Amino acid sequence: TLALILALSLSLALASCGNPNQPSNSGTTSTPAASTGTTSTTTPPAGGSGETVTLATGGTSGTYYAYGGVMQTTLNPLLTTGQLNVTSTGASSANILEVADGNAQMSILQSDVLSYAHSGTDLFTEAETSSQWVAGLYNETVQIISAPGIKDVSELKGKTVCVGDVGSGTEVNARQVLEAYGMTTADITATNGSFGDAANDLKDGKIDAAFTVAGAPTVAITELATSGMDFSMVSLTQEAVDYLTEHYPFLVQEDLPAGTYPNNIDYDVTCVAVKAVLVASEDLSEDFVYELLTQMFENQESMAATQAKFQFLTLENAVAGVGDVPMHPGAEKFYTEKGVL
Repeated sequence: TLALILALSLSLALASCGNPNQPSNSGTTSTPAASTGTTSTTTPPAGGSGETVTLATGGTSGTYYAYGGVMQTTLNPLLTTGQLNVTSTGASSANILEVADGNAQMSILQSDVLSYAHSGTDLFTEAETSSQWVAGLYNETVQIISAPGIKDVSELKGKTVCVGDVGSGTEVNARQVLEAYGMTTADITATNGSFGDAANDLKDGKIDAAFTVAGAPTVAITELATSGMDFSMVSLTQEAVDYLTEHYPFLVQEDLPAGTYPNNIDYDVTCVAVKAVLVASEDLSEDFVYELLTQMFENQESMAATQAKFQFLTLENAVAGVGDVPMHPGAEKFYTEKGVL
């Protein structure tokens, strides 16, 4: 009898220790990020509270994605009304649709693409107005790289020219620049591809020139300049600049100084530029947008130390170029309080 009692006691003691093959209720669980139909997402860091706000950016090697990543890392621990979750997308025109479809609540895109969406022109067959202006971030320069010897846009006639990805803002900007010279894409042999593809094709002699629309210096062009290849950057005439800024108000003149790119680009280049814009869904709360802008401007210096494009974030630049695009109520409240509206 005593032996039986001891055996039962030992059995109960072992049972109370639990089964190591069963999950513990005291631990944390890992849940994959919700799918947004885009190519890549990052998990928001711990801190703050509120709803998850998906920020659509661009390719993982591009400035939009890097810019959004710094916003997420820096601001999420400070935000109380929501948390940013950065996602990689096909950039500008794709981001309009991401917000319209509810897959994202904020995005970064070109100001001209935002204008096309609201007017239902160029890349859009009908108006798409769900994205509203939050802040102009920095300029994206329309740059033309070419084989040596091509000095003017008019000389692109009959040449093979990469005009950016299909349906991209770059493709539209290329058409606009050609228009300023009385040309269309029918006057060139147009190809499509990324900035990196275009730089490689120019280096390999497959194309004669390429359009790139991005913040300068642009990685693809810098890499081309440091590769040892001899190439040119084509300046616009002042007449062409005046035509473009008059007919397309979202374009502004921006001249790249000598030395923007290393080696043989030792001269000023006359260009036009669009603006990279942060937008929000009309359904996103006023409180979140207001708090986001407050924290962005209060922490600009620390973010600029990580991503140089934040140095161009100013109150004046943030509201410049809005045009006919509605401003989000949270942004309007913020800029009105700051005295720039």
